[in-house]
Formats: sequence, structure tokens, C-alpha cells
Amino acid sequence: MSAPERSMRTPLGRVRHHGASGGGTEHFIAQRVSAIVLIVLATWFVLAAALTMSGPSYVAAIDFIADPINAVGIVLLILTALFHMRIGLQTVIEDYIHRPATKMFLLLLNALVPLAIAAGGIFAVLAVNFGV
Repeated sequence: MSAPERSMRTPLGRVRHHGASGGGTEHFIAQRVSAIVLIVLATWFVLAAALTMSGPSYVAAIDFIADPINAVGIVLLILTALFHMRIGLQTVIEDYIHRPATKMFLLLLNALVPLAIAAGGIFAVLAVNFGV
């Protein structure tokens, strides 16, 4: 038997950069930041709608969306909510789906479905504002 290999490196130094440590920090920070932005935008949306809409009617909702400031806020709310959702679902898919084909399919859906929903929501807001 040979003698154990002697090294000046500590056990932590020998295992550094050999695992999943550090992976996901960007998602963690993005999830927290988007959650804070969502709290602000959702609060604005509820208060603005409650204070400026004359009642729960279709015409009042169209008038609310037709205001340019409200339209920008709604578009930001849509984009932030879908970004937040995509990051959260991506983490769940990566952590709990183990079959490679299923994982890739779900990650592809997770990228495309929020994109399609965002396109539809933004188109609806623009259609109300520009009469498309």
C-alpha cells in the first residue's frame, strides 16, 4: 500500500468547484427582486383600479387600460409576473423532474408559454390603447 497523498490544501480547498455549490444564486436573487417588484406593481394596480374606475363594468375597465400610465403599469405587471413564474417553474422542473426528455420538454414549454401569454397580454393592452 502506498502512503496517503499529502497535500497542503485544506479539505474545503480540495472540494471547491466540484459540485452544485453556487448554482442558482442568480435565480434566487431574480426571484426575490421580481417578487418585490410584483408587490409594488400589484398594490399599484389594485389601488389605481379601485380609486379611478367608476364601477365594475367593461367600459370602466377599457377606460382604465386606455390611460397611458395605466397601460405601461399593466405591461410591466404582465412581464414581471410571467418572468417570476418562469424562474420559479424552471427551478421546480430542474429540481424534481429527473427524466432528461421530460425535463427538456417542460423547460421548453416553460420558456415558450410565458412568452406567448406575454405577447397576448401586451397585444391586448396595445389594442385598447391604439384601437388595433
